[in-house]
Amino acid sequence: MMTITLRVQGMTCGHCKAAVTNALQELDGVSRVEVHLQEGTVDVDYDETKVSVEKLKEAIEEQGYDVK
Repeated sequence: MMTITLRVQGMTCGHCKAAVTNALQELDGVSRVEVHLQEGTVDVDYDETKVSVEKLKEAIEEQGYDVK
């Protein structure tokens, strides 16, 4: 199990938090998602044998946010 912290721009409210959380939790291999709106970060625990960092970023970007 790996943990990564992604910097996400554009998250400002509870809806943003829910959109990002739900998008990531739908991916096979993601076990925990914690969104920090104030910091603009998302902590993700994931199984690197099932999902790549690129897939995590794509899931967030598909919701309309920029991942740095």
